Amino acid sequence: MENKVWFITGASRGLGRIWAEAALSRGDKVAATARTLESIVDLKERFGEAVLPLALDVTDARQVKRVVQQAHAHFGRLDVVLNNAGYTLVGTTEEAGESDVRELFDANYFGTLRVIQAALPLLRLQGSGHILGVSSAMGIVAAPLIGFYCASKWAVEALHDSLSQEVKGFGIKVTLLEPGAFATDFGSPLSMKTSQELEVYAELRNQVFGRLSTEHRGDPRATAEAILQIVDAQDPPLRFAVGAGVLPLVRGAYADRLAAWEAWEAVSNEAQGNPTDHLLNSDTSK
Repeated sequence: MENKVWFITGASRGLGRIWAEAALSRGDKVAATARTLESIVDLKERFGEAVLPLALDVTDARQVKRVVQQAHAHFGRLDVVLNNAGYTLVGTTEEAGESDVRELFDANYFGTLRVIQAALPLLRLQGSGHILGVSSAMGIVAAPLIGFYCASKWAVEALHDSLSQEVKGFGIKVTLLEPGAFATDFGSPLSMKTSQELEVYAELRNQVFGRLSTEHRGDPRATAEAILQIVDAQDPPLRFAVGAGVLPLVRGAYADRLAAWEAWEAVSNEAQGNPTDHLLNSDTSK
């Protein structure tokens, strides 16, 4: 199998770093990006010419376009575009400030969108490529205190779902990576921002953080082989649950949703109205 060329955002730590190292260790080439160049230069020392470290702030549209083009020009092609950069905002709907929510979406959603839009013309000309977006189990279900993070990942899910239908004819593949809980530094101050805290939500915070403190977390390094299998697959899935805890969560969530929709199906059908009446009303309004 021919070695692949990767473009990875958020490659300085966590899953992004692990996946970059896995690709490089098997002989692939990687344009590894992070907000600060210092956080990824060690990859150059270890892997030499196979890696191109680049500083990239995904909230800077001009820089995104320039860096994507630089990586493509350096290696001659891009086979895998992996959007991993992002962070979480902790705060209830009432607590979080609008500016904090906008900044979160600027990184998690618009940052991903900027990279995709910069890469698409290049991938179309190649007639190939695989776009991977890091979503989350929280891109499928929602949880208290991190509702805005969940919302950003739900938006990422919709973006890639639509994208996959738009670019299939160009030979471009799309996959959403949906990790569960892993023992990374994702909950550290480096990857988490906290809003103001209202006393009225103190009990809820204690309950949520109490559950999180006892939550089983997977080994992040165990994800590497799975991601390599995804990018090597001839027909990769649109959605891939990363970790054993995601699918049981999804099954429960969708069972509840289907039950609620079906319980109200008769009322939903009534809301459809009579199509004939609608057409007649439309005609008389002319």
